[in-house]
Amino acid sequence: MIAKLTGRIDSLGRDFAVIDVGGVGYLVFCSGRTLGRIAVGSAVSVLVETHVREDHIHLYGFIDAVERDWFRVLTTVQGVGAKLGLAILSTLDADALFTAVAAGDRAALSRAPGVGPKLAGRIASELKEKIAALPQTLEIREAPVAGRVQQPVASGSGVPITDAVSALVNLGFGASEALVAVSRAASELGTEASVETLIRSGLKGLAPREHPAA
Repeated sequence: MIAKLTGRIDSLGRDFAVIDVGGVGYLVFCSGRTLGRIAVGSAVSVLVETHVREDHIHLYGFIDAVERDWFRVLTTVQGVGAKLGLAILSTLDADALFTAVAAGDRAALSRAPGVGPKLAGRIASELKEKIAALPQTLEIREAPVAGRVQQPVASGSGVPITDAVSALVNLGFGASEALVAVSRAASELGTEASVETLIRSGLKGLAPREHPAA
């Protein structure tokens, strides 16, 4: 099984790259994000997922481990094959995908070509627990300061999700439920919402749970 390829880009297509490794050209299917970071003639090293079928062997390449791990977890969902997994990763980067799954945001997931509302709901429901099992890339992690959580922010959103989640964790709520509540609030309130507004809205979203005891 091929797990990594290092060579030079021989040519690029709409959804693939041909990587020359010692004179042998490997056809590797890639997301738009990966293709956007490589160029013909440039040196490249990509992580590879090898899919072996009766009638073909396909290679799927990723510029980093985060994207590769998302591909792996996405393709565990019924109805999400390799090509659709790449389409999702071409539409949503890892941060945006994490937030969409945690918040159950079907609209965001449906932005990917081939993902309808029903499949988007399945992706959100099936992956909400699985993403926490990827400690190197996707898990909500404790920061060095006690009670502080490092959490991805939706790319380009400008919404201070991280600080709001950290505040709720400091109040005693679990990191996962805090992320879901704040992500949903950010989706409803828009990019101009302040940390304080997100915290208040997040607390409402956590109701009717009683405030944790000090």
